[in-house]
Amino acid sequence: MLLHDESPAAVEEREKSFVLGNYARAPFHPRSGKGARITDANGKEYWDLLGGIAVNALGHQHPRIKRVLREESTSLLHVSNLYYHPAQGILAEKLVRASGLLRAFFCNSGTEANEAAMKFARLANPGRSGIVALNESFHGRSLGALSLTGHEAYRAPFEPLVPGVTFVEPNDVAALEAAVNENTSAIFLEPIMGEGGIVPLSAEFLIAARHVADRTGAMLVFDEIQCGLGRTGTMFAFQQSGVVPDIITLAKPLGGGLPLGAVLTGPALEGLVKPGHHGTTFGGNPLACRLGTVVFEETEKLLPTIRNLGIWFENELRTRLCVAAGAPARRDSSDTSPVTAIRGMGLMWGIELDRPAGPVVAELRERGFIVGSAREKVIRLLPPYIVPKQALSELIGALASILNISSKEKAA
Repeated sequence: MLLHDESPAAVEEREKSFVLGNYARAPFHPRSGKGARITDANGKEYWDLLGGIAVNALGHQHPRIKRVLREESTSLLHVSNLYYHPAQGILAEKLVRASGLLRAFFCNSGTEANEAAMKFARLANPGRSGIVALNESFHGRSLGALSLTGHEAYRAPFEPLVPGVTFVEPNDVAALEAAVNENTSAIFLEPIMGEGGIVPLSAEFLIAARHVADRTGAMLVFDEIQCGLGRTGTMFAFQQSGVVPDIITLAKPLGGGLPLGAVLTGPALEGLVKPGHHGTTFGGNPLACRLGTVVFEETEKLLPTIRNLGIWFENELRTRLCVAAGAPARRDSSDTSPVTAIRGMGLMWGIELDRPAGPVVAELRERGFIVGSAREKVIRLLPPYIVPKQALSELIGALASILNISSKEKAA
């Protein structure tokens, strides 16, 4: 096998020989893209409706991102956090002003952001070790972040994990109130659970979380790594409910395709984090922060489009896939659609099926649509913010065809 051979077969064989086998990769070889389109090694084009799992929020080859990459390549790519550089403060100011919180810390990933949030919550509550999180949540793969992740299959091989985490059901207010006590340092919530199947938390649940956090002194942490930074149609997902957390964690689209995470902290943390409490070698480097500023500014302009597109898309999904508004996961015998639920907002959607999603995802890929899955039966859609209606409309048509939803059913 020649080292310069980049054919799909050679790429797969080389990885099989030398790369740790911790990913079950699909037989798909993307090589280039533009806008919401992505092209494979054979020149076939697809609509990219997964966006690198919510990372490529501005699509591929965005002109401002390309320009910043060119400009920054002639400057310093890294200086370390021992010294100042302008880009970190510029991006921090934008995030702080938009969120209403007070400070930003930059790291490399969502996992690292959640690790930092766990430590900061301990600083705010010395001696407390309890954490409350949600069943089917996902907060990362490190031992700390995995301890917050409420999915047994991810946790079991690595136990014992960090002790003291209590899991409750999403949107169960009574269970949440019972779980939080005077030993709780933090409550970790995703306003919309991504890996858990695109499950929005209700305003009632988020309000209850704020109240119980205030009563006990626990830090309320919103993990907006997947649902934040414009994905729901507001810059931050918490702005949909008006419930303001003490800490927000961010990543995925923030670095414009480069690794960049962030933690935003509010008044409860002010003055508590001192030099030496936490740090990172690469986090907040000049290039990633310059790209983060581009992502923020471009996303800000696209927010009305994201909101309007989300409303249109939900209506199209429900109409053409025969799913009534508020359709429950459990249906009576008169229901005929293989789609059991549609959940989400903005450009973050889950389509739950009455069958495993994997084969449907594979068939959609064959038809020119890149989508993801969540849990066993949910198709996960995280398209770039510049996605055209045409792509989403064609997806619905392809999905209806695969699921054999007939014109007669659609008319009904």
